[in-house]
Amino acid sequence: MSTNAWANAREMYARDNCAKQMGIEIIEMGEGFAVLTMTITAEMLNGHQTCHGGQLFTLADTAFAYACNSQGLAAVASGCNIDFMRPGKEGDRLKAVAQVRHQGRQTGVYDIEIINQDEKTLALFRGRAHRIGTTVSGAKL
Repeated sequence: MSTNAWANAREMYARDNCAKQMGIEIIEMGEGFAVLTMTITAEMLNGHQTCHGGQLFTLADTAFAYACNSQGLAAVASGCNIDFMRPGKEGDRLKAVAQVRHQGRQTGVYDIEIINQDEKTLALFRGRAHRIGTTVSGAKL
């Protein structure tokens, strides 16, 4: 098991087509911690011309994934919820900050906050993760 959070993130990001397609970038990494950014584009807007909730969910879920896999043990979401606080607009630069709240042997709980360039909270996300018995690289434990 690797405890190098950046190495684990780079390995995952190399295969993360969704994050790359959405312009999600990894800014900070630590054990149980990740900060990712994304700029809202015109393609991410809904019929109200605000960021589609699914796009915000994907950013939060991606930050969650990097935080819960940061220790090198592969983990997947077992459940999550999100609360939307305010809309995002085209051109907003978003930051998703993911932090472990509890990590057991097999399960963990993570909180993710999405904020905009004005430090206003757009969404709060809580995810539950389950370790799946392999490393981030896919090696069996």
